[in-house]
Amino acid sequence: MRDLVLPAEGSCRCGKIRFQISAPPLMTAACHCRGCQKMSSSAYSLSAAIPSEVFRIVDGEPVIGGLHGASQHFCCPHCMSWLFTRPEGIDFIVNVRPTMFDETGWFEPFIETYVSEAFAWAKTGAVHSFEKFPEMSAFGPLMEEFAARYGAPG
Repeated sequence: MRDLVLPAEGSCRCGKIRFQISAPPLMTAACHCRGCQKMSSSAYSLSAAIPSEVFRIVDGEPVIGGLHGASQHFCCPHCMSWLFTRPEGIDFIVNVRPTMFDETGWFEPFIETYVSEAFAWAKTGAVHSFEKFPEMSAFGPLMEEFAARYGAPG
């Protein structure tokens, strides 16, 4: 993650929505749950947990797609790319899809969740694996370990 240059920008596939972050992720993840498999049309989805106050939409206006409840997925209304998620009850984080950043070489998943639903061949190399989703009490120590391991971007 040392290759992450801030501010970092990204966009949807068609480029009509652009976003920017001005601080590094609090943690990175891959999720193997069936919902993420279906939403991403892949073996797992990827996330970078970005502090809400350093995430901003630079151009365009995303719409809610996928999850429409307390947790919400946001997509481009034109190309329907899944850009980010605002998780229920965690107002200080926006889970951005790291594949949408202009530069992606910095990303690697630190944790992986729902390995109980993973395809046998889907390996991420994550440092920590969880059968389901970790308890909320685990996130403080995980974020501290993530920060200690990856430090500030260079």
